[in-house]
Amino acid sequence: MAQVLEFKLPDLGEGLTEAEIVRWLVAVGDVVAIDQPVVEVETAKAMVEVPCPYGGVVTARYGEEGTELPVGAPLLTVAVGGTGAPEELTEAAPEAAPTAGDAVSSEYSGNVLVGYGTAEPAARRRRVRHTAPAAAQASAAPAVAPVAAPAPVAVAAPAPAVHAGPVPVISPLVRKLARDRGIDLREVRGSGPAGLILRADVELALAALERPLAARTAPVAAPVAAPVPGTASAPVAERIPLRGIRGAVADKLSRSRTEIPDATCWVDADATELMAARAAMNAAGGPKISLLALLARICVHALSRFPELNSTVDTAAREIVRLPSVHLGFAAQTPRGLVVPVVRDAGQRTAESLTAEFARLTEAARESALTPADLTGGTFTLNNYGVFGVDGSTPIINHPEAAMLGVGRIIPKPWVHQGELAVRQVVQLSFTFDHRVCDGGTAGGFLRYVADCVEQPAVLLRTV
Repeated sequence: MAQVLEFKLPDLGEGLTEAEIVRWLVAVGDVVAIDQPVVEVETAKAMVEVPCPYGGVVTARYGEEGTELPVGAPLLTVAVGGTGAPEELTEAAPEAAPTAGDAVSSEYSGNVLVGYGTAEPAARRRRVRHTAPAAAQASAAPAVAPVAAPAPVAVAAPAPAVHAGPVPVISPLVRKLARDRGIDLREVRGSGPAGLILRADVELALAALERPLAARTAPVAAPVAAPVPGTASAPVAERIPLRGIRGAVADKLSRSRTEIPDATCWVDADATELMAARAAMNAAGGPKISLLALLARICVHALSRFPELNSTVDTAAREIVRLPSVHLGFAAQTPRGLVVPVVRDAGQRTAESLTAEFARLTEAARESALTPADLTGGTFTLNNYGVFGVDGSTPIINHPEAAMLGVGRIIPKPWVHQGELAVRQVVQLSFTFDHRVCDGGTAGGFLRYVADCVEQPAVLLRTV
């Protein structure tokens, strides 16, 4: 006899207590394998897939897409441990058809922590049809209803499609592209090996969808409702929930402003020699070096001379904790909002390694593929807001760090160089620091050293 087990939203780690359902990966009636991803959720730090530790038949889902659930809330129920196989599978390959044991395996893996992978590759899910859906769901209902659980979401059978069984797509980027553009992957024919759906297939389907729509669409005047005499329609304010990344950023910035007595100093620097040094390095062949990587190297060396700034404050113990390694965060603007990926052990990396890691993390941020580990543990933040075309700013410290360096745009300006007026590449550097960890002399010394390295990159040679 089948046993119905309830799978709850697991502990997300990194202090996260809730997540928003972005997309269900299974439906009621699907056969799921152990450790198969069943739902895609968005936390305040990343978008991840949650694997289910049970193998069996999905009998209920809790929460619609867009619903925010706390850790420990029910996600779905799975019927496991039965002896009867589903009566019919829709167009699954004969060699892939599940046995009774496959469909209702009662084995439990325990791999439910979000963002840290699973033990085995997820098996493809299969949809089953029951002869008596109402009776099956009634017999598979949990013996005790969960307290304060949302009502299960009923799922209708999908319309006839190209793929009646598992959708042959592997890349999460292809899935995201299709989801963002409203393309149903079940209706896309794959051109890859064994019918695998590629990015080009999704783009082709999108183009085919847009062409007839454009042909059918003609300008039509929208009907205008006649105003009622004596009444006026007032504009309604838009309310946007502070949740997900936006909510996490709001909480962190508010906490920073509340707890940290910060101060800011700034200086203009002649970056002409730094830009020339970068151009010479890239002209020599080999991997290209980014400007951000050179600024990161400068920060790392400055922190080795002023270790007070690579620290945090333990308010409970009333202690300043100086950290042994530099884990460098950098601000990255993404479609989901501002995130701060962290480059681990930045002090041990070369300019080439820093460039590669910045590129990897930036691409992952744009694709919403950063893990919670990529976004935590930073000890110092570098904020290049010059990419937005601005000169200066007063950065807000990324709590619980002690300092942040801001870099404005590098543009030609009049500058006195070697006693004569010249046009030079000038940048404004802003430095915000926690006044509890040091005084103005230390902060000024750090910023002046950074500016000296920007103006004369050879200064770094004395510290390498």
